[in-house]
Amino acid sequence: MPFTIISPNFEQMGEIPAKYTCEGENISPELSWKNLPKGTMSLALISDDPDAPDPNAPKMTWVHWVVYNIPTNATGLKEGILLSDLPKGAIQGINDSRNIGYGGPCPPIGRHRYFFKLYALDTVLNNLVQPVKKSQLEEAMKGHIIEETQLIGTYKKH
Repeated sequence: MPFTIISPNFEQMGEIPAKYTCEGENISPELSWKNLPKGTMSLALISDDPDAPDPNAPKMTWVHWVVYNIPTNATGLKEGILLSDLPKGAIQGINDSRNIGYGGPCPPIGRHRYFFKLYALDTVLNNLVQPVKKSQLEEAMKGHIIEETQLIGTYKKH
């Protein structure tokens, strides 16, 4: 069985409901995963938008969420997760809105793609200086990724 990440809130390449965006409650969608690869010691999640600011002329990847050191006994993250709800040991990093935690889609123009990338790691990343940015997490994960899976949703402002 493949390592997979899903959400009951939207399907692969489906539209992310406004509830999870700047036009709604701006809360995180529910995510769940299954079939962790053998040897997984922790999980990391990065959610980003490679279509910023304009899908027809992307100039950057906008980071919406960074979570790492998710324990292997966790099977997902609940909707609208708060710091106090994170699985024990999990740490949220800083997004490109300069906030800790989730920042929902808020595309200035066009329909953007939002990647929820889940990494199975062969280690627990204990030596990162807080708050962690995506680039720091990616550097720390080098050589430790056993497998990755992703869920992609789309959104265009209404």
